[in-house]
Amino acid sequence: MDAANRFESPVTYRLLRAEYTVALVVCAGLLLWHWRDVDWPAAVGLFAYIDVIGYLPGALAHHRAKGGEIPRVYYVLYNTMHSWLTAGAVVGLWVWLSGWEWALLAVPVHLCGDRGLLGNFLKPFSVEFEPRAHPAFTEFEAALAGRPAGSRG
Repeated sequence: MDAANRFESPVTYRLLRAEYTVALVVCAGLLLWHWRDVDWPAAVGLFAYIDVIGYLPGALAHHRAKGGEIPRVYYVLYNTMHSWLTAGAVVGLWVWLSGWEWALLAVPVHLCGDRGLLGNFLKPFSVEFEPRAHPAFTEFEAALAGRPAGSRG
């Protein structure tokens, strides 16, 4: 991927996910290493707020729409709550108001898990809210790999 070609090949996508998986292991390892010092209710809240605000409303709207379009506000909520910029602001505000604590690692655990384990990154308006291959992307990917349209590999 570069500035002129904003897509990932299957290999670069797997490498990107591997990087996030390593970061997930490091953050989760630190969290567990310090498990006695973790404020677990705070950790659960910090882990959950991202999806409670950013994913669940859009997922419900998507399922209610039964394949139809949903308002863009759900994409904006998802992208805002799953952004490292927002995560940094939340963690920074927490540290400023309450000081550092190990529970804050729940935030990068969540984001790295989404990207590394689930392969979920920010959502463009042009695709369905829940992951499903866009026909134009499937065709493009096949053409890029020199395969007939509709084949996967």
